[in-house]
Amino acid sequence: MKKYFDLSGQVAVVTGCSTGLGVQMAKALANQGCNIVAMARRQNLIDEVAKEIAETYGVKAVGIRCDITDTASVEEAIDKTMAEFGRIDILINNAGTGGVTPAEDMPDETFEHEMNIDLFGTFKVARACAKKAMLPAGYGRIINIASMYGLVGNKIAPTACYHAAKGGVVNLTRALAAEWGEKGITVNGICPGYFYTPLTVDTLNSEFFVNYAKTMIPLARYGNEGELDTTAIYLASPASSYVNGQNIAVDGGYTCM
Repeated sequence: MKKYFDLSGQVAVVTGCSTGLGVQMAKALANQGCNIVAMARRQNLIDEVAKEIAETYGVKAVGIRCDITDTASVEEAIDKTMAEFGRIDILINNAGTGGVTPAEDMPDETFEHEMNIDLFGTFKVARACAKKAMLPAGYGRIINIASMYGLVGNKIAPTACYHAAKGGVVNLTRALAAEWGEKGITVNGICPGYFYTPLTVDTLNSEFFVNYAKTMIPLARYGNEGELDTTAIYLASPASSYVNGQNIAVDGGYTCM
């Protein structure tokens, strides 16, 4: 029997892996036998995540601190990963933020901060993983977590900086896929819709937003825990070997209208 999504023995780096969707996707990969490197800025949280993953799924998991806006921190984190495992097969570029300010009042600093984390930070980690691990090995799966807001605008939250940064991630995905594809690395993106995370729960539970979702999302609901995981597993696995440069919206149909 062929196990299409078996990741046994592989190593995945997951950024933004202290809470929320990053932790969920890391657990999903671990469930398929993948060893996990949880990266984020708060060492205590990634240590807890790594301990839980190792105990629950029987894989090797470590927490390595990484500030994706700091090039030296990124390079050091990838060096530590290579020293620990000797390989990086999968990267889930999940770390991000979200600034909400009316465009006409948005300070330069807010826009720059968003771009430095969501776009430039994503590139820095991809660059380091490719150069130090994937290009030498002739194999890699890079999955950039963009957003459905990287594909469309919206009328409910003034967040032009987030749209711009995630739109950049969408096309960065295509550019890296074109550049690295023949070298054995596929680069794809996931564009999530509305999912519950510690950062979104209060907003999503507001009566105004619930009513908005029922109107704007064809499935008339938010994404549930686990509904992003299967797309991540597919793109991380050898089974997606001919999928490259794609940005898959997991949004209940939001972007189809």
